[in-house]
Amino acid sequence: MKSAGRAEWTKLRTDAGNSWLTLGVVVLTLAAGAAVAMTSRCDATGCGGDPTRLSLTGVLAGQVVVAIVAVLMVGNEYGTGMMHTTLTAVPRRLTVLLSKSAVLTAVTLVTGTVSVLGSLLIGGLVRPGRGFTEEHGFPPLSLTDGATLRAAVGSVLYLVLIGLLSLGTTLVVRNAATAIGIVLALLFVFPILTQVVADPDWQRHLQQIAPMTAGLAVQTTVHTADLPIGPWQGLGVLALWTLGAMTAGGWLLRARDA
Repeated sequence: MKSAGRAEWTKLRTDAGNSWLTLGVVVLTLAAGAAVAMTSRCDATGCGGDPTRLSLTGVLAGQVVVAIVAVLMVGNEYGTGMMHTTLTAVPRRLTVLLSKSAVLTAVTLVTGTVSVLGSLLIGGLVRPGRGFTEEHGFPPLSLTDGATLRAAVGSVLYLVLIGLLSLGTTLVVRNAATAIGIVLALLFVFPILTQVVADPDWQRHLQQIAPMTAGLAVQTTVHTADLPIGPWQGLGVLALWTLGAMTAGGWLLRARDA
């Protein structure tokens, strides 16, 4: 297992494209979060904003790059035929799955933590000048606040789950372009359907089962009772999507030839 993990880490870090994409997760998340933080305003008490979630808006953009990194970890090997070499060197398919998952999880944890903490730092520096002050009912942003800490930890876990969801999906379809299309559809089609469906009950149900909408509920720090699904329950929905993709991908990895 250790040697397989080292091999996966070597393949990931020696590919210049992956290095740039990993850096892109941080840069894109910070840039998008900063842009939203600097353009949001709260001009009076009760403006209804959620500065923590606004600061973490960049996760929406960063998740796309995380998905691409995860897809390429498997898709490139199938595309070049290297998967046959990988499975020859490591015949135990479960070991291959676990080693890829472990490396992806470790990399995403690091990049996700840097991205989330950086976004909160930028938001904490910018938001007082945008009206999110104690006078308007917003205390200084701090990780000692339970809701803010939950949003931060949950956002990092969200990115990890998106990566594993993408990895499992790619193992199922064995094609990078198809996999990224499926993952992006899962993430973004549900919110579009929510806007199209007129029935409020169906809207709520779609929000409760949508991997992105439900998963990102963990970022909400105000008025959580009004959410279609609770913060941790929403992240649990995304975890179920990920478990399904990883289970299907792992089973097909064992059942099919390289």
